[in-house]
Amino acid sequence: MNEKKISTSTIAMIALMTAVTCILGPLSVPIGPVPISLTNLAIYFTVILLGWKKGTVSYVIYLLIGLVGVPVFSSFSAGPAKLFGPTGGYLIGFIFLAMISGWFIEKFPGKRVMYFVGMVLGTAVCYALGTAWLAYEAEMTFQAALMAGVIPFIIGDIAKMIVAIIVAPMIKNPLVKAGYIK
Repeated sequence: MNEKKISTSTIAMIALMTAVTCILGPLSVPIGPVPISLTNLAIYFTVILLGWKKGTVSYVIYLLIGLVGVPVFSSFSAGPAKLFGPTGGYLIGFIFLAMISGWFIEKFPGKRVMYFVGMVLGTAVCYALGTAWLAYEAEMTFQAALMAGVIPFIIGDIAKMIVAIIVAPMIKNPLVKAGYIK
């Protein structure tokens, strides 16, 4: 049997990026039913540093932490009511954001344009899931949910992508040289 072991440094990096998400996630600006949050910025950084598998694991751990009641979601909220409430589709959609953007980052190492493409596609899937869930849960039309949960966020999310694409590699290079990540 060929068992693949996970290193202590890998576990530590996943935990560290989960902690970063737990710190940035609650910081939000309420502008309507969907707040401006730094959660996706944390995910963009995480998948650049760790790749899609470890980055997705880090985000799922964050979700589970919030689900059990630790106030790590926007505006320091938590619990099943938040996860399955009107904005829960975006929280679930972030899983796909991590998977898709992280896959592009791994598939095209060093190609920042492709990082951006992956982040845009992952964010679009997140927007679609979140908007559909918001429309259903808040009993809004899809167009109203789109106006509340996507349109106000596009420019800010693009800015977050650009920041992550510029800054995260500067953080990653020393971590790779030190042997903390591959």
